Amino acid sequence: MEPLRVLELYSGIGGMHQALRESCIPAQVVAAVDVNNIANEVYNYNFPHTQLLAKTIEGITLEEFERLSFDMILMSPPCQPFTRIGLQGDVTDPRTNSFMYILDILPRLQKLPKYILLENVKGFEISSTRDLLIQTIESCGFQYQEFLLSPTSLGIPNSRLRYFLIAKLQSEPLPFQAPGQVLMEFPKNEYEHTQKRAIDAENTIEGKKIEPNVSFDSSKQCSEKEAILFKLETAGEIERKHQQDSDLSVQMLKDFLEDDADTSQYFLPPKPLLRYALLLDIVKPTCRRSMCFTKGYGRYIEGTGSVLQTAEDVQIENIYKSLTSLSQEEKIKKLLMLKLRYFTPKEIANLHGFPPEFGMWDTCGPQLSFIKCPKIH
Repeated sequence: MEPLRVLELYSGIGGMHQALRESCIPAQVVAAVDVNNIANEVYNYNFPHTQLLAKTIEGITLEEFERLSFDMILMSPPCQPFTRIGLQGDVTDPRTNSFMYILDILPRLQKLPKYILLENVKGFEISSTRDLLIQTIESCGFQYQEFLLSPTSLGIPNSRLRYFLIAKLQSEPLPFQAPGQVLMEFPKNEYEHTQKRAIDAENTIEGKKIEPNVSFDSSKQCSEKEAILFKLETAGEIERKHQQDSDLSVQMLKDFLEDDADTSQYFLPPKPLLRYALLLDIVKPTCRRSMCFTKGYGRYIEGTGSVLQTAEDVQIENIYKSLTSLSQEEKIKKLLMLKLRYFTPKEIANLHGFPPEFGMWDTCGPQLSFIKCPKIH
């Protein structure tokens, strides 16, 4: 089989390139395109022999696309127009302009690619942008299938529900095709080797908004179903988390943690710990879940990702239920007993599936430097 010539758009740090490499499909990435300078530095470090175009997609002419003569397109367009916690501007959001340009270019290519793989956030599948994508690839003769998948589908304890589209330029339908249906997991007859889980879009609290003006007063009267037990969580929410932690098809977080690293700089300081204590999603190394990590993780607390309780023998319920009548100093002292810290950049890379040899930016030190991701056990 001749190696596929692959064009990687919105290449970022090279996640799709790495996935392509691990698929063992004979392929050569003939060009990668991104405008983010830091992402491009990481990409160059890991894929030094790939042509990287640090320019906007709209700055690439039809003739330049033709000269690349690619067989496959990998792309992950900007997700902000579709994310559930954004404005959901869809096609009216200027950040979709580059993708609209791709949809305009595609039918005009003299040689269409054989394959297209696209990734985006949940919400893209109900957008007008997605409808335009489908109209375009159908008019070009592509067969396609769409999926909603999370790392938990593959046994990784991180809730990051995402939309994927696979398209193939052939008359024969895809072997797992279900026309007009967004599949919530890979069909069993095609991917029996994966640990499969149906992903419920409502079974994630990523992006959940909670009023910030909260207190430790538990006297508020609620119905039994919605009663706040502690840490602003209802009995139903706690039960859902217990069910996630009991899912043996998903690995424990401890399998993704750094064993011997100095994590002292990642512990939550007392002031933000007190201010945001009720909003934290707290997990232990033995948990089989974590929230989606966002780019604000480490700088912002609410809704940006889980924090790790390293004092595993301390009962979190006892700590929170004892806070009501304490002074601020006493509350801080109690909360510090949990030894809460952020996940390290290496640990987050592990949870995103990057291999040990992949170099990442260490942005927590005094200077930017490349680090190696630890081995995932």
